[in-house]
Amino acid sequence: MYQLENVNKTYERRGQTVTALADSTLSLAEGEFVALVGPSGSGKTTLLSMLGGMLAPTSGRILLDGASLYDLSVQDRTRLRLDRIGFVFQSFNLIPWLSAVENVQVPLSLAGKPATEQRERATELLDRVGLSDRLEHRPSELSQGQQQRVALARTLANNPKIILADEPTGNLDPASRETAMDYLSGFHAEGRTIVMVTHDEFATGYAKRTLRLVNGVVSDEAEAARAA
Repeated sequence: MYQLENVNKTYERRGQTVTALADSTLSLAEGEFVALVGPSGSGKTTLLSMLGGMLAPTSGRILLDGASLYDLSVQDRTRLRLDRIGFVFQSFNLIPWLSAVENVQVPLSLAGKPATEQRERATELLDRVGLSDRLEHRPSELSQGQQQRVALARTLANNPKIILADEPTGNLDPASRETAMDYLSGFHAEGRTIVMVTHDEFATGYAKRTLRLVNGVVSDEAEAARAA
């Protein structure tokens, strides 16, 4: 599904070059559940943003199903994200003045779906995550665990084949993080590809493959263990 070919990402900060990703070649197969781990500042979120078509590499290519992401126009990448990629964030990124059902409707509205279809789909998804009695609640009226479930429902709105999750359990209590990970595991069981940045060993345990990113270098933990 994803192929990284000699990908580098560097930044200029205060006159110095910072390397977020160094000459990385990597394959991610369709249907994988991958945890991306490593110390803070190691480039994990940068890599996730590049996979999501939001941050171009400095050099090298990132291919999705054989197409070079950053040879596409901005409009085509935007459409690809809307149609094929769902995002989950540590901070939930809900719109505070919209209700739960309206938040889930946002990607459906951007996709041009009729209002009735938006409402039906959003209601169905909130029911799936156990929030059918919270449709009209705004984020401030929900617990953090409930807010994350709204965000998970929104992620599924356009039925993406890929889910990119950035610290999905970072702001959750133990019971809520287990619930969130059970939902992500269920999404994976339906055939979706999941790439998850996490510091949480509990969340990592749900993944089928673990990649470690340190000083801009990506390594596969299973391959490293076999080599040792």
